[in-house]
Amino acid sequence: MDSGIECTSLIDGMAAEDEWEWGMSPSQFSSSKPSHSHNHTLINPITTVHELLECPVCTNSMYPPIHQCHNGHTICSTCKVWVHNRCPTCRQELGDIRCLALEKVAEKLHLPCKYISVGCPEIIPYYGKLKHEGVCNYRPYSCPYAGSECLVVGDIQYLVDHLREEHKVDMHSGCTFNHRYVKSNPRDVENATWMLTVFNCFGHYFCLHFEAFQLGMAPVYMAFLRLMGDETEARNYSYSLEVGGNGRKLTWEGTPRSIRDSHRKVRDSHDGLIIQRSMALFFSGGDRKELKLRVTGRIWKEQQNPDATCIPNLCT
Repeated sequence: MDSGIECTSLIDGMAAEDEWEWGMSPSQFSSSKPSHSHNHTLINPITTVHELLECPVCTNSMYPPIHQCHNGHTICSTCKVWVHNRCPTCRQELGDIRCLALEKVAEKLHLPCKYISVGCPEIIPYYGKLKHEGVCNYRPYSCPYAGSECLVVGDIQYLVDHLREEHKVDMHSGCTFNHRYVKSNPRDVENATWMLTVFNCFGHYFCLHFEAFQLGMAPVYMAFLRLMGDETEARNYSYSLEVGGNGRKLTWEGTPRSIRDSHRKVRDSHDGLIIQRSMALFFSGGDRKELKLRVTGRIWKEQQNPDATCIPNLCT
């Protein structure tokens, strides 16, 4: 966050690769427990085959090409480079031997999504598992803070606490806002994110972004809203932004984007209120050497009536 800015508010399944952080707490599938009948151990064949597909070096699931040494020990193609072509199990030279049998077996394997513990019901073919998990609706959310390359992921409540405690983000309740952004040197525009404010409204959290960046050769300011939830939830809401001064005003109305869309993706799509620097300084008044921009707005929920037309439900 730019220190020169002042904001004042007026209101993968069962393998080790599938260990993932949800609110910084690892969530894993429980391993299948052997049952005993007549002194014989019954082994889950799916679990056993999946264990065979685990790389002994990185412990991630292996995908073609799967390599093996002359003694039959397997390794993934990525780790084969790191071990300098030596089998990590028996130290024999790996060569370029493919384990085609294991690759064929994997084609027949179906596994649950690694987010099964938080509700995903999908059973996916082995070779489609990574693709599904990359877009799974139950996957964790990324931290929406754009002022740094934060890699924290988690559920919504965890990220709200993280934003408050780690990034010192301002938190507000209510569906209307009135912020004043002040900067003593408005010509300092270097793709710097200036401000993030979080609002609790309709039981959801919304992120209001305000920043300065270069749009082509033109320095601009931009404000936009993202919902801390998925795209389907975001489509249930609308919002408006307004900035003005000296008897003039500029307004924007749209649908919040989901934090599934990165901050950069939303910004680069220009999906928000964009203000040219010259106009922002005009709105600021005075000698136009200092930015004093007031941004107001509101959030409302779109409700469907029996005729399938939207009725705005305004939050007071």
